[in-house]
Amino acid sequence: MHRPVKQKTIGILGGMSNQATAEYYRLLNSEVNRRLGGWEIAETMIAGLNFGNIEYFVRNEKWDEAGEYLASKAMAVQSAGADFLLCVSNTMHRVADRFTRGLSIPFLHIAEPTGTAIIARGLTRVGLLGTKPVMSAQFLRNHYKRRFGIDILVPEEADQCEVDRVIFEELVRGRMLPESKQRYLAVCRRLQERGAQGVILGCTEIFLLVSQSDLPELQCFDTTTLHVTAAVEMALGSAS
Repeated sequence: MHRPVKQKTIGILGGMSNQATAEYYRLLNSEVNRRLGGWEIAETMIAGLNFGNIEYFVRNEKWDEAGEYLASKAMAVQSAGADFLLCVSNTMHRVADRFTRGLSIPFLHIAEPTGTAIIARGLTRVGLLGTKPVMSAQFLRNHYKRRFGIDILVPEEADQCEVDRVIFEELVRGRMLPESKQRYLAVCRRLQERGAQGVILGCTEIFLLVSQSDLPELQCFDTTTLHVTAAVEMALGSAS
């Protein structure tokens, strides 16, 4: 094998949360190694943001400030040598237009590989779990509808609040509680009763709590793993 192995450097806006970022790093390296073998892992450039800032922006709906904060970090990742950019948070894709403005490197939107996977399964109506802003706002729902023709169902208000609570109080702190898993599974089944053919795990920590094996009757789309797989495709190209 010719050295150095040719691959693109994956730029990562991380820290949203540190749990998700650690999983992205682990999964990216694991997938590159699976494809290339030996001791090969991914080449990455990670900007670890302070999740305290992110939590404040989200809770107080300071989206302009969030966009500015991420924009400065995105530019730093580009300047450090990244060939393309990922953001490890579905929620912060709300300000993707702002933090990608002025970048000269591509941005791999988290909904792209997820939408592609849903269409490949022949589904047109799926549920969406995530933070309250992901479920209650239109930015991701509109993206799936516009790009893929997918109709998105979201949980009822009380379920949205509980899903959000578990994310911020438990998952981002690395707490995976059996009772919370059961609540999430109940939410998924209620979405299925309303016509959802599958469910998007639209927060990058949810896959740590709920997996496909927990819902054999409902197709799950894990945005974290799908995003990672697409990123490795971009990074390796013909090298794999």
